[in-house]
Amino acid sequence: MAAQQNVQDFRQMFSPKNIRQLAAPILLLLILSMMVLPLPAFALDVLFTFNIALSMIVLLVAMYTRKPLDFSAFPTVLLVTTLLRLSLNVASTRVVLMDGHTGPDAAGKVIEAFGHFLVGGNTTVGVVVFIILTVINFVVVTKGAGRIAEVGARFTLDAMPGKQMAIDADLSAGLIDDKEAKRRRTEISQEAEFYGAMDGASKFVRGDAVAGILVMIINIIGGLIVGIIQHNMEFVRALNNYTLLTLGDGLVAQLPSLIVSIAAAMVVSRVGDDRDIGDQLVGQMFLNPSVLMLAAMLLGLLGLIPGMPNVIFLLIAGGLFALSRIAMKRQRMMQEGEDRVRPVQAPQLPQDLQEASWSDVMPVDVLGLEVGYRLIPMVDKSQDGELLKRIRGLRKKFAQEIGFLASPVHIRDNLELKPNAYRITLKGVEIGMGEAFPGQFMAINPGRVAAPLQGTQTKDPAFGLPAVWVEGGRRDQAHALGYTVVDASTVVATHLNHVILSHAADLLGRQETQSLLDHIAKESPKLVEDLVPKVLPLHTLQRVLQYLLEEGINIRDMRSIVETLAEWAPRTQDAIELASRVRMALGRAIVQQLFPGSSEVGVIALDPGLERVLNQTMQGGQADAGVLEPGLADTLLRETAAAAQRQEDMGLPPVLLVPNNLRWLLARFLRRAVPNLKVIAHAEVPETRTIRVAAVVGT
Repeated sequence: MAAQQNVQDFRQMFSPKNIRQLAAPILLLLILSMMVLPLPAFALDVLFTFNIALSMIVLLVAMYTRKPLDFSAFPTVLLVTTLLRLSLNVASTRVVLMDGHTGPDAAGKVIEAFGHFLVGGNTTVGVVVFIILTVINFVVVTKGAGRIAEVGARFTLDAMPGKQMAIDADLSAGLIDDKEAKRRRTEISQEAEFYGAMDGASKFVRGDAVAGILVMIINIIGGLIVGIIQHNMEFVRALNNYTLLTLGDGLVAQLPSLIVSIAAAMVVSRVGDDRDIGDQLVGQMFLNPSVLMLAAMLLGLLGLIPGMPNVIFLLIAGGLFALSRIAMKRQRMMQEGEDRVRPVQAPQLPQDLQEASWSDVMPVDVLGLEVGYRLIPMVDKSQDGELLKRIRGLRKKFAQEIGFLASPVHIRDNLELKPNAYRITLKGVEIGMGEAFPGQFMAINPGRVAAPLQGTQTKDPAFGLPAVWVEGGRRDQAHALGYTVVDASTVVATHLNHVILSHAADLLGRQETQSLLDHIAKESPKLVEDLVPKVLPLHTLQRVLQYLLEEGINIRDMRSIVETLAEWAPRTQDAIELASRVRMALGRAIVQQLFPGSSEVGVIALDPGLERVLNQTMQGGQADAGVLEPGLADTLLRETAAAAQRQEDMGLPPVLLVPNNLRWLLARFLRRAVPNLKVIAHAEVPETRTIRVAAVVGT
């Protein structure tokens, strides 16, 4: 048993997962050990070759990366590759100084090849090439990449609050779910960390370039001292040996350093696109036939000038001309592929000679969205309109939060509208209208921006907040100033979502009610069968649900609603009374929605004198029997509006607590004057909640 356990532990220790986890620590320890332990020439050849291969892998990964965060480990890779090069420099320096007197191959074949064959054994050429590579790496590539990373980190950090608010806006509008919002927030945080890490990691490469120059100088001077004093070499021979070895060592280290620096610059300098760098370059530079044709013509003209290398110029001009023809042919084929062949139709009679038929009667759309011609690409399926995806998300979120599936949104163009205008209709009646500008962004002022923003002043069509339409180039500036920035499709989708939620009761028709019952019957068939239509007609159930939706109560808990109606429907068929009973059954959920996470309920109450007057007016509790005296009605409206405003100023929801028999009358009477006010009955407050009267409405 012990032996089997040991074998199992051994296998677990060397499993592929554990090996991957141990790879990085082992590699780091090996790199650090190279600075201390002497290495033979063959080991240096292997490690220098591995360093070159590693730098090429990093460059290729950077080229095939679609966005910077796909290579989030790059700052750590920069550190590891820099440490590897420095360790190899230390190890090779030890070998050069100890065995350099034996010849140019003392430090291995790789250093000899770089020091002899690549520069022809000429020390002057080698020094010049080494200095040029170092300048290119240090002054051009690394400095530029570091600057881009620094600016990117700064703008990313400045834009984080605005991006977070944009995510919250999309989440509240139903355009994304909780998982997508969490993923986007994590991505924003990682993006800021990545650019900050790249800004710091670029200092490693710059330090590596400086260290390369110092190592070269130290190796040459140290080699001369060792060769002349310890090995009694002639000055010229010692200078030649140690300089070539030093140059080979420097070049074999600087080349991978330059490759990794180019990879870093590619990662931080690319602009967002879902394609890799090679696809971007080819698609944006060599697939435009007009550009290629003009370049071929200009190069051909230069090739005709006497004294110029005519053959080379004309050869390249011919190649560009051939590419332009290929690109033009490809563009024509794509355009022909997009053209749709229209079916041949039989000749029809003129409209005025055709008989009228039932097909001429067009049903009114329950929910419609009409757009101007400039907004058509946003809703065009063939152009992958972003608004179509958002509308599908809105319907799904509406069904999850409200409790029934609303009618589909019928989208069509309307040439009578302004080019950038849109209109939302409910059963043919306009219930919302606004304007959107594709390609621009709406910067919404949430009330705490740092400074005003230049652009087209407007208002958020959904909530009426002040806003500004800005170009795409000012998006980051608007984020940094504290604005909530959304694109045109999000503006329309948010407005549509707000309108749908506020008209949920009108969207619940007879067909939707029956579909809802059929859905409930799949899990509780007996419960539905005993209620509709045996005890309660379908139209009465529909009206009860509409009363609930009118006051902002979702109908997701249909089981409790149906059970309550099954209990009270044999006693009364009055929809208002039944809705009141359902509200009492849903009281816990109603209060939880108004006061989440708090055991105390801060409400507005009625003065006892006003309550007695209203009870007398009700004449026995019938909601439609009482008529309020004009002076009393005006006072009630004014006092309630003032109390509701005080509640909102204190950060509390405006909630009016009234007796059960007054709730329906006051809710209906105050709805238009104080739209944000919620009226609840005493019987709807659970016993576990503590009631605190924050304001009193009196005569």
